[in-house]
Amino acid sequence: MGTVTIGVSIAVPEPHGSLLQERRTGFGDLAASGIPTHVTLLPPTEVADSALPAIEAHLLEVAAAGRPFPMRLSGTGTFRPLSPVVFVRVVEGAESCTWLQKQVRDASGPVARELQFPYHPHVTVAHGIDDEAMDRAFEELAGYGAAWPCTGFALYEQGPDAVWRQLREFVFGGAVVPPQAGAPAERDTTLPAH
Repeated sequence: MGTVTIGVSIAVPEPHGSLLQERRTGFGDLAASGIPTHVTLLPPTEVADSALPAIEAHLLEVAAAGRPFPMRLSGTGTFRPLSPVVFVRVVEGAESCTWLQKQVRDASGPVARELQFPYHPHVTVAHGIDDEAMDRAFEELAGYGAAWPCTGFALYEQGPDAVWRQLREFVFGGAVVPPQAGAPAERDTTLPAH
């Protein structure tokens, strides 16, 4: 019986996902090319590969109980000095993300686990790089904003090449997507190339 490393996350859709991944690579974060832009619901977790069907069944139940909600990103934050991370802030949808991650990690489910740090929904744009590059990421993306209706989440597996690949998408049980608050935020904020 083998093991696999999985994660559960909300994908940041296009064109926002690619733009933030390119910027993360541009700041010198070499891992960025193997990590789709996302908001984590379950951090990297090693499980027995035989547990995947039970995990998928559990995630189907979580998705069935979930409802679409507006997601909005705006500005930057950092976990430094505690952790070498710069991120784009989730300013709308954070409560829904918090509820979802609790359901995913529920003690009665197949991926129950404690977190190393308290849960804080975010989109990583720099991790483990030098301080100057971290400062640049923090400053250059300070004016960034994006919004979209979140309609589900996905299960990912990390391959032996360290690349994360989607195994399955899970769509929420609600059929109605709420309108976005503040329609102008729907567009992507254009960032200067550096």
